Amino acid sequence: MAEKAPPSLTAVAVSSLLLGLLAGYFLGQGSSIGVFGGSGTSKQAKKSWPNSYDVKVHADSSDDQADDEDEADEEDEDGDGKELKDFKDSNEDVKLVLAVRTDLGMGKGEEELTRQRNLLANPSLAGKIAAQCSHATLACYKYLLNHVTSAPMLKRWERGGQPKIAVQVKSEEEMETLQAQAISLGLCARIIHDAGRTQIAAGSATVLGILGPKSVVDQVTGHLKLL
Repeated sequence: MAEKAPPSLTAVAVSSLLLGLLAGYFLGQGSSIGVFGGSGTSKQAKKSWPNSYDVKVHADSSDDQADDEDEADEEDEDGDGKELKDFKDSNEDVKLVLAVRTDLGMGKGEEELTRQRNLLANPSLAGKIAAQCSHATLACYKYLLNHVTSAPMLKRWERGGQPKIAVQVKSEEEMETLQAQAISLGLCARIIHDAGRTQIAAGSATVLGILGPKSVVDQVTGHLKLL
């Protein structure tokens, strides 16, 4: 019998390629169904389904102050409310104006500002400002709520969506002048003093809240720039 010719190099190469592809296919299928066991990473991913992705939680800047909550003291908390007018004959909208001092550094301690630097130039101070405005809003609400004569006006403010406008004042002296004007018109005017547990010196007047009929409030704050 004649001897068979040895396979050509091309045939060997093609056969090897086919065998490799088949082996790879079966290995892949076996791995997917767990025949060969999953790696630690795969097991961890299956265990955490459907959140199998890695999530890293980074500390927020607010976390650094979690144990240093912003606090404030309201001025004249025990006022008798005799200065308030009921404005019962007025049907116009009621609004709250929050006059914020712009000469204080209300932000993170490492970003302490000089009195000459406008805090509006630093967006990171918004958190401190928001906290002080919240104190002033609550102070005005509580003060009016505790005096029956102002109840109808307070209800109008609530029904109207509790409009609030933030404006700028440049000093404590200007703030006190505005408060005196507001009180003389029978408006609710409450100044908030910082408790000094964060970045501002204790006792610093930060925000003045004035709540009342729009036209009356505008007599006091209408000339001030928006915050």
